[in-house]
Amino acid sequence: MRQLFSCFLFQKRPAEGLSASGRAAFWIWNALLLGGAAAGLGLLSLILAPSQFGWELFWDYWDHPGLIALNLLPPVVLAALLYGIAGRPWLAYVLTALPVLGLSFGNYYKLAFRDDPVIAADLLLLGEAGNMAGKYQLYLTDKLTAALVCAAAGGAVLALLARGRPAGRCRALTAGAALICALALAPVYASDEIYQANENKEHINQWASSQQYMSRGFLYPLLHSVKDAFPQPPQGYDQREAAAWLAQYEDGVIPEDQKVNIVGVMLEAFADFSDYEQIQFTQDVYAGWHALEAEGYSGSLVTNIFAGGTINTERAFLTGVGIGDHDYRGGTSSYAWYLKSQGYQTSGDHPSSAWFYNRENINEFLGFDQYRFTENCYGDITGGEETAWDYTLFPVLTDSILRQAESGAPLFSFSVSYQGHGPYGDYECWWGEVEDYFSNPDLQPASRYILSNYLGSVMDTQKHLTAMVDAFRASEEPIVLVVFGDHKPWLGNGNSVYQDLGIDLSQETEESFYSYWSTPYVIWANGAAKAVLGRDIAGKGPDISPCFLMNVLFEQLGWTGDAYMQAVDQCRTELPVIHSSGACLTADGTLARDLTEDQRALVRRFESLGYYRVRHFSS
Repeated sequence: MRQLFSCFLFQKRPAEGLSASGRAAFWIWNALLLGGAAAGLGLLSLILAPSQFGWELFWDYWDHPGLIALNLLPPVVLAALLYGIAGRPWLAYVLTALPVLGLSFGNYYKLAFRDDPVIAADLLLLGEAGNMAGKYQLYLTDKLTAALVCAAAGGAVLALLARGRPAGRCRALTAGAALICALALAPVYASDEIYQANENKEHINQWASSQQYMSRGFLYPLLHSVKDAFPQPPQGYDQREAAAWLAQYEDGVIPEDQKVNIVGVMLEAFADFSDYEQIQFTQDVYAGWHALEAEGYSGSLVTNIFAGGTINTERAFLTGVGIGDHDYRGGTSSYAWYLKSQGYQTSGDHPSSAWFYNRENINEFLGFDQYRFTENCYGDITGGEETAWDYTLFPVLTDSILRQAESGAPLFSFSVSYQGHGPYGDYECWWGEVEDYFSNPDLQPASRYILSNYLGSVMDTQKHLTAMVDAFRASEEPIVLVVFGDHKPWLGNGNSVYQDLGIDLSQETEESFYSYWSTPYVIWANGAAKAVLGRDIAGKGPDISPCFLMNVLFEQLGWTGDAYMQAVDQCRTELPVIHSSGACLTADGTLARDLTEDQRALVRRFESLGYYRVRHFSS
């Protein structure tokens, strides 16, 4: 045993006189110790991955061997690469432990504080991450302490028992082999198909993006997110050209005597089905909405989403960027920031969970001073319910808006409802009886229930929206309301209800294109706002993309807007709809699928300006 220790364990090179098999065993011993210690780092990262979620999710990992391998391989490969470079096992281990545990600790704290995991894009914003960390009191839990102790023990074992220093050629071969392995694994970690195949959803809320992330460990989803950290610019993008376009304009100043309170409300899955002749209504389901349209300035949005993807419309409205579902990981230029620069206070409500679409964090990045969710407001009102319906949302929101409007500074409020979110029940009525809304005797029973539940919901929404409008009408504070739907509703798997009704969603004709993509909007002003602005806000508005709705609002208010709004306004006037499908609506109302050279140039300009806006924050 003494001979083993003297010539095998503590040596930098195999002892003289060892056989070829002995020398091989020496290097295998060092490699196994380093590989095992590095795998241990991956295991520690897996232990920390669920943060304060508990141990249940950690044990779930072991039911998915692929997840274990995908989380343990990165530190092993990195340690082998560093061993080839540094030539010392303990040093390779330490240099591996620093990023693995550092990022794992950061992920643990970020999930605990903000329910938001560390992704690759965060590594491009280390300054902001440091500022954010300074807002919280860091602490050590038993799990974190144990991880540090285990990591230190791994380093001590290597320093004592694995001291082999290979020669230069062996080191080069080791580093080269590790590099080749890393390159071979890169497509595996980038693959969306493999990522989806390794889902682990038994004990998570599969609708919560943060829980989807942690259900796959940490190192694996972190590496998978690398490809999203560097979004591809639009074709023909030139940063200097986009900056030059934007530099031609200056942010407009809103005159003090024209500042009105702006209230935005986006209604979940709200669409005007009275446009569909196929539905045999038994009452005017949309009476409240049509009354509001008659008083205001109304038109249609042509959204980029159908039956889901709410944030696309939501954030296109707030930023003016065509496709609104960018991965916002820090301060992002928006109209909320512009209004803040003009002295506005910014706030909003969403009567559901703060983690939904990561609004808790992203709304702050978009310039909102405060935002109320189930966790910090509505849960107390509903007795702990996960979501609040419109009979709760609208009275609470109306009262809050009026109080803020009376506080002195003008208000920009933007809220997103939840009622109307699918799916809708297919075997019972939630809002009265089927016959309360339509007849259509030939519809399948499931279709009748789904449609009645949807129409009952939107009719109830209009009742509470009308009450809000009445309260604003009676207020002496100048208030302008812009309200719109985010997308057409889900109506059965495979759009079964639409098919049952005979509604064409093929998008092959202009009518079917609108049937699939359009939702309504209304801009309405109370008497006090009209007096302040010196103008009426009424009439028929244009069909537009959601990203141009704020342009139309500012045009009705008589305001110039920020530099970005001015820069894209030519695009908006000539192509009021720029759709993700490639179709565009021209100024004369033609739905164009084959664009002229000038129109393609306008689209390129618009997309370039939007990409520049998202990538270059200006508050």
